[in-house]
Parts: sequence; C-alpha cells; structure tokens
Amino acid sequence: MLQQAPPLAATQRKNSAALRFWHWTSALLILALLTTILFQFVIVKAREAAPLFQETLQKSNITLTTDQARSLTRIISHRIWDWHIYLGVGLSVMLLFRIITELRQPATQKFSYKLAQVRKLFREVGADSPDYRHSIFVKYSYLVFYIMLIVMVVTGLALIYADDVPFLHSLEHTIKEIHNFTMYLILSFTALHIIGVVRAELTTDRGIVSDMINGGDQPT
Repeated sequence: MLQQAPPLAATQRKNSAALRFWHWTSALLILALLTTILFQFVIVKAREAAPLFQETLQKSNITLTTDQARSLTRIISHRIWDWHIYLGVGLSVMLLFRIITELRQPATQKFSYKLAQVRKLFREVGADSPDYRHSIFVKYSYLVFYIMLIVMVVTGLALIYADDVPFLHSLEHTIKEIHNFTMYLILSFTALHIIGVVRAELTTDRGIVSDMINGGDQPT
C-alpha cells in the first residue's frame, strides 16, 4: 500500500493580505486628503479667488458684485471639503477594518505580538545593539501613528456632526485645532516613513517594499 507523501511545510506571510490592503488603501486615502488641502489652500486658494472671478467675467462684460463672487468661491470651497469629508469617512472605515484585522488575524501577524517580541528581545540583548534599538524605535513609531490616526479620525467625525450636536458645536474650534495639528503630524510621519523605507530598501532591509506588496514568505 502506497504511503502518502508528508504534507508540505505550511508557510505564512509576513504581512497578511488584509494588512496589505489596509496599508495601501490608507496610504492612498491620506494622499488624497493631502491633495484636498493643497487644492483648498495652495493651488486653488478658494478664499482668495473672488477678485479673479470678477476680473475674468468682466472680460465677457459680466459684472459680479463682491458678494456674488464670494458666493462662487464658497461653492468651490464646499465642493473641495465635501471630498475631504468623503475621504475622511473612508479613512475611518479603514481604521475600523485595521482594528478588526488586528483582532482576527493569526497571532504572529498581529502588531501587538510583534511589538511584544521586539520588547522582549530588547530586554534580553539590551540597548547596546543598534539593530534592536532601531527595531523597537520603528515599532513604537507605528504605535504613535495608530494613536494619531485614531485622534484624527475621531476629531474628523466630530467635526462632521458639530453643527447638529450642541456639545460638539461648543467645542468645534478646539476639535478643529486638534484635528488640523494631528493631520500635519500624520503627514510628517508619512514623509519620514517613506524616507525610512527607501533607505532600508537600498541598504539593510532589501525587499521590504515587495514584502508589503506580495506579503513575503515566513515559515511557520
């Protein structure tokens, strides 16, 4: 009687499909949110466009009052912020997706497990190892990013409903300041993250980008 061949060793991806989907989708959403801010305050400058509307239409013998021109700029501004809100809601959904992913994916793929492992190794080896110092710095920077993302999403949702909820309306200015400040922190983190990934890809950690695309093989 023929014996069955032993099963092939199971392999597990370094980065699960759910994590990769969250990573790239969130990156695109954050980039799109940045684009709405650039259009609002740098490229279009909707608040300063009223004189330009008046000047352009005057060439066609159409005269706009200052109030009429400002009404047009408000339409543009509202359209841009509508897209900002839609993208922000999308980012909120992705944050919820990330939390669910953390709870449901295999233990060795969870961020909490990877952070605990790095902390354990750091305690065993000590602070003398540059590699472990770098690893624990990276993991804690991700933790800070997740906290910032939660703050930005919560404050963004609060701003959406600020006009309808008296309690939120009374805090609208403070919430907006926190939201804007956190957004700039996340953009700064994103820029530093890209620089760090490119540096790692070119030096000590080749394949880090492809691992976040195809998952990377990790024997179980």
